[in-house]
Amino acid sequence: MKKSLFIVVMILVSSFVQAQILEPVTWSTSVTKISETEYELVATAAVDDKWHLYSQSVPEDGPVPTSFTFKSSGDYLKKGNTKEDKGHTVNDPVFEMEIKYFEHKATFKQRIKLKSKVPFKVEATVEFMVCDDSRCLPPTEVDLVFDVK
Repeated sequence: MKKSLFIVVMILVSSFVQAQILEPVTWSTSVTKISETEYELVATAAVDDKWHLYSQSVPEDGPVPTSFTFKSSGDYLKKGNTKEDKGHTVNDPVFEMEIKYFEHKATFKQRIKLKSKVPFKVEATVEFMVCDDSRCLPPTEVDLVFDVK
């Protein structure tokens, strides 16, 4: 009885050890000074090989689009919408539609106008979805911080 219990426990432990948590996208942030009163917040996604990150604009019934939410603050005012790289528009095999996505790297930029003196931090959240040619991961949210100096 002890031997069979030991075998069952070892099988369970080995299956947990082999399970992987997939995180094919890592985010980094930077800030570029445009003028004395205007800065550009830059969020860069590094995307693992064979995975792709979807655009902010995707067709209805498609994947969850990438979206940014910036925490309100008295330190700044958002100027316009978040801009993104050109990306690739392809016939996506998973969703069977034409969709814009990014491979390897994607850069998103948001301009802000200062309402106070620097330094301060801008807090944001990015929600995104990634797929490879056969599967998709559930939408993920990541907190971002931009140091405005």
